[in-house]
Amino acid sequence: MDQSVSFRVAKDDLANAVAWVARSLPSKVTQPVLRAMLITADDNGLEFTGFDYEVSTRVRIAAMVDEPGRIAVAGKLLADIVASLPNKEVEMTQQDSKVLLTCGSSRFELPVIPLDDYPQLPVLPEVTGTVNPQLFVEAISQVASAAGKDDTLPMLTGVHMEIHGSHVEMTATDRFRLAMRTFEWEPTSPDVEAKLLVPAKTLQDTGRSLDTHLNIPVEIAVGTGENIGAEGLFGLHADNRETTTRMLDADFPNVSPLLPKTHTAMASIEVAPLQEAIRRVSLLTDRNAQIRMEFSEGQVTLAAGADSGKADETLPCAFTGRDEFVIAFNPSYLKDGLAVVHTDRVVFGFTEPSRPAIMIPEPEEMPLADEDGVFPTPETNFTYLLMPVRLPG
Repeated sequence: MDQSVSFRVAKDDLANAVAWVARSLPSKVTQPVLRAMLITADDNGLEFTGFDYEVSTRVRIAAMVDEPGRIAVAGKLLADIVASLPNKEVEMTQQDSKVLLTCGSSRFELPVIPLDDYPQLPVLPEVTGTVNPQLFVEAISQVASAAGKDDTLPMLTGVHMEIHGSHVEMTATDRFRLAMRTFEWEPTSPDVEAKLLVPAKTLQDTGRSLDTHLNIPVEIAVGTGENIGAEGLFGLHADNRETTTRMLDADFPNVSPLLPKTHTAMASIEVAPLQEAIRRVSLLTDRNAQIRMEFSEGQVTLAAGADSGKADETLPCAFTGRDEFVIAFNPSYLKDGLAVVHTDRVVFGFTEPSRPAIMIPEPEEMPLADEDGVFPTPETNFTYLLMPVRLPG
C-alpha cells in the first residue's frame, strides 16, 4: 500500500469513540464494506465514521498522529477489542494489508478493509435549531416507545416532528397507543415550519448515546429556508459527535381527532404503587391480554383472571365525575406509559369504556367539571393515549 497510518491515543477516548460508531454499524450485511469503521488520521487528530446507507456516524478525538492517512477495519470487532484493553495508551499502525494494535503487552492484528467500495458519506444538512440535551433525550424517551415496529406500515415506525417556530411537537403511534410531547427550542429562523418523520429506533439509539451532562446544546440539522427536509436527512450534532439518518418517505396519519378535549371522569393515582400492583396482578393475565381497572370513590381495583387463576388489588385513588367506571387495558402498554410520565402521580382522563383514555403528568391544579359534568383536558406537555381492550361480556 502507498500509505501507512500510525497514531497513539488514550484508551478511554478511543473506547468511547469506537463504541459510539460501532453501535450504528449493521450486524448482518450484504456488502462487507458496510461493516467497516473508517479511521482518518490528520493534523487535527482522529475521525471515526460509519455508514450503512441509512445511518451515518462521525466522531472526532485528539491523538498523537505520527503518519496521517485513512484506513478501515471491522468496526464492531475493533470496539470489542478496545473495550477489553487495560487503561494504557493504544498504538495503531498500518502494515501493508493489516493493522497492528498494541496496548501494554496486548497485541492484535486486524485485516484492513479495502476502501474502493466504501460509500460516500452524507454531509450534515444546515443547522435548523438547537435544543437542550436533557430536554431532547427526555422527549425522545417519552415518545419513541409508542412507535410501531411493523415495517409494512412504515409511516408508524417513525417519530413525527412538527416544528412551528420555537415550538416542537413530537408524536408516535402504533395504533394501540399514542405518545405526544411538546417542547420549546431555539430555531435559527423564528418563522421556521417543518414536518419530519424520523425512524424511531434510530432516534432512540441516538437519544441513549447523547451525553445529557453536557451544557452544550444539541444542533438539529435538517436544512434552512426553502430547503428544510429537502435532502431527506435528519442530522444531529452534539459536542464532537454528529449523526445523520435517512428520514421516512411516508405520510404520518392525522392523529389530532383521536385526542379527546373533554372527559366525563378523571382519576389521579400515585405512579409507583400502581406500577407494582400492575406487575403483580398481570401475572394472572392470559397471554398479557388485559388488566381491568374498576374505579369508584377513593379507590381503584386492578383485576385480572384466566384459567390459571385470578388476582385483584385495590389502591387509593382520587376519582371524580362518575360513581364508578370500569375499563380494561393491555398491561404492557399501560406499564410503558407509566414509565415515561415522569411525575409522582398520573392523571387518567376517561370518556367511555370503549374509547381511548389519556394519561398525563399530574398538573398543578386538577380541572373542574362544567355544568354538564364534563372536564376539560388540563394543559400538559406530555400525553399518552391508550386504546382500551374490550371488556368480556
